[in-house]
Amino acid sequence: MKRLYYLTDTLDSVERIAEALHKEGVSDWNFHVISKDQAGLYRRHIHSANFVQKSDVVRYAERGAMVGFLCSILGSVYVASEQPFGPDMSGMVYFAIFGFVTLFGVWVGGLMGMATENQKIAAYHGEIEAGKHLILIDAKAEEEERVRELMARTYPDAHLLRVGSTLINPFKFARPAV
Repeated sequence: MKRLYYLTDTLDSVERIAEALHKEGVSDWNFHVISKDQAGLYRRHIHSANFVQKSDVVRYAERGAMVGFLCSILGSVYVASEQPFGPDMSGMVYFAIFGFVTLFGVWVGGLMGMATENQKIAAYHGEIEAGKHLILIDAKAEEEERVRELMARTYPDAHLLRVGSTLINPFKFARPAV
């Protein structure tokens, strides 16, 4: 899926865009708004972005899993070469090392990501803090052009900032806005 990032100035505009997108078949699951005015979104029944979409928890957890996996390989090599538990060690010990260290990496990475703003949204932090509203629209590849045309034709005040993916690549860094 593609994620379209639009920026608009008013909640009235956000509400009109939400209604138009609902008529076009875009559900609340594919339409999210990041705004400083959370109470206004709630009063107007507009779907606000959730914690996972606002933070980098998934990307950092993926990175933590990779670091944990590499550390678990090193730990297993150490245990195999030094045999701290004796020569008659079960294979389950290696499995436990892999599982524990990898999951520990996921946990630590997730904690770091919880404290970090989503890298794709951080570029627009100043606009959001200034009172603007960031609209995230998730569209299938075949629906993307239709959504873009609707937005350009009907809501020229909503500016397309970027087109990205809903998938999270732990190695990819945010590119400047379109």
